[in-house]
Amino acid sequence: MCMHEACRVRLAALLGALLCGCGASAAGPVVAPQLGRPAGAELSAGWNLSVYPDGRGLPAGGATAAQGQPIYRTRCAKCHGADGEGGSGGTLAGRGSLTDLDPDQTVGNYWPYATTLFDYTRRAMPMDAPASLSDDDVYAVSAYVLYMNGIIGLDERLDAESLPRIRMPNRDGFIGVDAQLPASVKTQPKR
Repeated sequence: MCMHEACRVRLAALLGALLCGCGASAAGPVVAPQLGRPAGAELSAGWNLSVYPDGRGLPAGGATAAQGQPIYRTRCAKCHGADGEGGSGGTLAGRGSLTDLDPDQTVGNYWPYATTLFDYTRRAMPMDAPASLSDDDVYAVSAYVLYMNGIIGLDERLDAESLPRIRMPNRDGFIGVDAQLPASVKTQPKR
């Protein structure tokens, strides 16, 4: 018998034992362990952190880039550089060309919505302690990153009303699934 056939025979025997209940012990049937807990409304609400481009889902609070600078320096600069110039965590600031062979996709030249910055920062940053920043701290760091990219001023306040109104430099560089293609874009005929 070849190795491949031997594996099939063992797998069939194991599957047969499981289906026949042969895996039960002398004390009775095997019971699945009780893992976790039911996801009630409070637990579900804690995980429902989605922020949409129009600002739905943004929490109360707010801050300025000036308030975000010290938070960025202590919590973000070790990975993203003192001025967002890059490092192990990637480049955050800059407006280089997206047509280069190896373009930097920074917040300032690539991201279409400022709300995405808030959403991503709140969920995933800092890398060594994701979701550990308060909502005000996330507004502050988001403001500072936008400031480093020349998108807002140092004393402009970000909050649930002002953040979705920011028009990012590359906003029109994306086509939504429901968008109409410009006449200049040639599409393949349907077959």
